[in-house]
Amino acid sequence: MPSTAGASRARLLLAYLACFVLWGSTWSVVKVGLQDLPPLRFAGVRMLLAGLVLLPFSGLLRVRPGARTLGMLMGVGVLQIALPYGLLFVAQQWIPSSWSALLFSTYAVWLLLVGRLLLPDQPLTPLKLLSAGLGLSGIVALQYEHLHGVGLTGLVLAGCVLTLVATVSISLANVLVRRSLAHVPTRLSVCVQTLSSSVLLLAASAALESHLPGHWTPRALLSITYLAVGATALTYQLLFWLLARVPLAVIGVMPLLDTLVAVLLGVGMLGERVDASLLVGGALILSSAALANLPSSPPAPAPSAPAEASSTPEPLASPPRRAA
Repeated sequence: MPSTAGASRARLLLAYLACFVLWGSTWSVVKVGLQDLPPLRFAGVRMLLAGLVLLPFSGLLRVRPGARTLGMLMGVGVLQIALPYGLLFVAQQWIPSSWSALLFSTYAVWLLLVGRLLLPDQPLTPLKLLSAGLGLSGIVALQYEHLHGVGLTGLVLAGCVLTLVATVSISLANVLVRRSLAHVPTRLSVCVQTLSSSVLLLAASAALESHLPGHWTPRALLSITYLAVGATALTYQLLFWLLARVPLAVIGVMPLLDTLVAVLLGVGMLGERVDASLLVGGALILSSAALANLPSSPPAPAPSAPAEASSTPEPLASPPRRAA
């Protein structure tokens, strides 16, 4: 029925909008929460709450993975959540949220490069090399004014470096998941990694931030709840629902849209400065991510074997990344 089809399309659109708006808003919300909480404590509590919310949907209470699989999931969680989120939350103390989001958009490029190193079926095509070049150019352009006239302080540089290290870490983790843990349901993988990483983040906070005060203000509690429930548990449930109903190419555009949301919120909500570096660097980085998300064209089948199924390996996709 037309009305049913229209309602279905409306649900798809609302779910899609919710995903990239919620993910894109995380950068500004983290910046707000850091006014009250130390970064590692903030990240650890956020991940603990998110993991507990995801637990009933993960299947972990019904089916226990083997010890080897569980150990691999926890190990990958260090690279995918514990290390990068710790670095990202620390870095956001020193650089604008819009910078953080744009620098993290180079994820798609690092995914291609790391995939080429670890997965032999992932060649570096001219398009992928162009994508990598645009991404690196965008990073330089983003920092141009700090390099000329404004002055690149040590903390600004550290924030940029930590954000890029976090991005590479998550790219490496995604490649390892594809190579060794593709058989694990995504819901289960996300839940185990989130819960185990929260323990590491909170332990690191106890060791390194015990002297730092934490103010559990309504603003801090709202930030944690928003990030854990809205921007993690809810968005992943919506994403799993969308994956079965929309083309992967549509999903692949999501990182670009949530980065755009992050930049707009950073400027509009936090009053971050718009300058030529932000505009040029952002355009280059988003163009780089768009090219990296383009699917590779499979080669035409050989005329001599028209009946054979194509054995061309599936290209390494760029899944929607986990925003801060």
